[in-house]
Amino acid sequence: MESDNSVYKTLLESTKAIPWKLDWNTMQFAYIGPQIESLLGWLPASWVSVENWAERMHPEDRDEVVNFCVAQSQAGIDHEADYRALTKNGDYVWIRDVVHVVRNEEGSVDSLVGFMFDISERKKNEEKLLGLQKELHEFSFKDGLTGVANRRMFDSIMEVEWVNAKRNNQPLSLIMFDIDYFKQYNDQYGHIQGDDCLKRVAKTLNSAGTRPRDFFARFGGEEFVLVLPETDAKSAKMVAERCRSLIFKKQIPHEKSLVSQILTVSLGVATIIPTHADELIGFIDEVDKRLYQAKQKGRNRMVCSHSFFTSGAISDFSH
Repeated sequence: MESDNSVYKTLLESTKAIPWKLDWNTMQFAYIGPQIESLLGWLPASWVSVENWAERMHPEDRDEVVNFCVAQSQAGIDHEADYRALTKNGDYVWIRDVVHVVRNEEGSVDSLVGFMFDISERKKNEEKLLGLQKELHEFSFKDGLTGVANRRMFDSIMEVEWVNAKRNNQPLSLIMFDIDYFKQYNDQYGHIQGDDCLKRVAKTLNSAGTRPRDFFARFGGEEFVLVLPETDAKSAKMVAERCRSLIFKKQIPHEKSLVSQILTVSLGVATIIPTHADELIGFIDEVDKRLYQAKQKGRNRMVCSHSFFTSGAISDFSH
């Protein structure tokens, strides 16, 4: 029998997994494999009680893991837990503890036996995958060319701000931009320079909104949008003017433009305090109509409307 125990012990201590046994009544370690020293730096003899196990755990993991393991053990349920274990030199190693509850003849808990596994590499790969998933999620809401938010993100943000404006009885403004004679720009300078132009315009207009909730996105093609929550018509007009000024200051040449020798934009601007009688799609269409009017009136201008759809009062002014 002693020979068999010796064989089992040799087998256990030859694995990378770290075997251990804890006496339930005394809460002291009856055994812990010598592999613990090579992994964490602590001598096996230093693992006296469950307190050593708990105090050598990352503070952020300790309460949750200890409470979980104690509750599961008291209930007689086998379990496992992941946590960061403190090494003797002050670093941390990700550990997975797999625990089996041993009962005595009366059915009460006698001891706990288990294995500690080093899962640092697995955790590193998991974090890398999570990072890639997050990056992929961000890419799905980002315009691939300009780097600003895309139409999909605009739709999501606009729905949220519409609900907020309706609930709080606050104005919501939207500015829609279109680069004037962009087809002619591409024909004159080529699509590579055209792409660079879109990037410059996007970067410039993205800086026009100065508050945390102001949101800028590429709507499609050479069209962009700027969402201005809790912004009245007067303030929206000022932001729109700032956008035109910012583009003008860039002095991007556009020899084939029919309105200027430098690049210009047309803008549609609208403001609404939405009620239950109003629809988001109708408001966006309203802004699009204003943009169309700006282009029809000669481009390089904006057409604004302050809309209260419930009363039907719409006034507009162009510049």
